Amino acid sequence: MTSQVGVPVDDGELWERAAAGEQSAFAALFERHVQAVWNHAYRLTGSWAAAEDLTSNTFLIAWRKRADLTLIRDSALPWLYTVAGNLARSEHRGARRRLLLLKRLPEPLEVSDHAESVVEHLDSEQRLRQVLEAVRTLPKAQRQVVELCLLGDLSITDAAAVLEVAEVTVRSHISRARAQLRALLKETK
Repeated sequence: MTSQVGVPVDDGELWERAAAGEQSAFAALFERHVQAVWNHAYRLTGSWAAAEDLTSNTFLIAWRKRADLTLIRDSALPWLYTVAGNLARSEHRGARRRLLLLKRLPEPLEVSDHAESVVEHLDSEQRLRQVLEAVRTLPKAQRQVVELCLLGDLSITDAAAVLEVAEVTVRSHISRARAQLRALLKETK
């Protein structure tokens, strides 16, 4: 901003006019120093987004404090740099505190996806139906042993007693039934 005679107006005069409520004077201060404040904020943070936020907050604080502050050496830039630096340090401390807090929190429990469990359940049911269909195709003696021992969890000894056959016969039927079931179930995949 320049005076009516064409002489540039210094920061002190612009600050006094801004303190009196002249928005155009504050706008002139903003235009004069925004790039320098942004560059300073960027050097403090290394982030374009953080520099934007710091610059905005610095000028917001400057606007709010414009009536309460008298500049020394007629330049607003040192004061603006100080505000930006204080804001950057506060943000850094806050981020560090948040990080420490997050480290203290227990690890979240993994929650299984309901959709996945439904799909697994349906797949399991379908697979069980396939196994049962395959069991129905087995010869009667093998089917009975499978139903008692593999599906019913009876011991070989108990199955032999129920079927009134030797334990070796039950073992033989289980072995043959498993081989046939594997072959049948491979075909259905």
